[in-house]
Amino acid sequence: MRITVFGATGQVGRRIVNEALLRGHSVTAVGRSADRATALPKAALFRRGDASQLEDVLSLTEGQDLVINATRPVAGREQDVDTTTRVLFEGLARTGVRLLVAGGAASLSVPGTGRQVIDSPEFLPPSARHIGQASLTQFHICEAEERVDWAYLAPAANLAPGSRTGQFRLGRDELLLDESGQSRISMEDLAVAMLDEAERPQHHQRRFTVAY
Repeated sequence: MRITVFGATGQVGRRIVNEALLRGHSVTAVGRSADRATALPKAALFRRGDASQLEDVLSLTEGQDLVINATRPVAGREQDVDTTTRVLFEGLARTGVRLLVAGGAASLSVPGTGRQVIDSPEFLPPSARHIGQASLTQFHICEAEERVDWAYLAPAANLAPGSRTGQFRLGRDELLLDESGQSRISMEDLAVAMLDEAERPQHHQRRFTVAY
């Protein structure tokens, strides 16, 4: 499979690139700065590009089988996620390529509370609410998109570097909690879930979630 990964030099993006290469896919790793490309495996084809620029989206996705968006807005410019998501959809509506989004947990509902994660300080600290709002905006733009075959992967509330276990649970619209009431997933296992969806699509124009 020929896969383009936007945001490939970020923490989540690098792990998605690694997982895709591990499975034998051809990866075009896109980042805004060539300086950070040294952290990527040599097997990845690095291309400088910006998911918020239509020309870049068109040139970097034409002829690909799949696009994965793992971009994160620069701190203080969380509103940029609106433009980036809309431009990606505009480009992919033209090139006809499927999109998987590595999103956030903010839009998920918290079991038994009637609240979303974004309104639940036990899962999203007030200091991170601006980041949660950006991912909520991102998901709402996806929800309204009807031209592109997309899927939105909302991680557990606690997403951090860790181990690749391949053992996790999948859900749809509700935050997944473990026996102690925690919601956790490693970035490595998030990448596993993303590539599982890439290889065996189960979600079309809808959200899904993953947690231990």
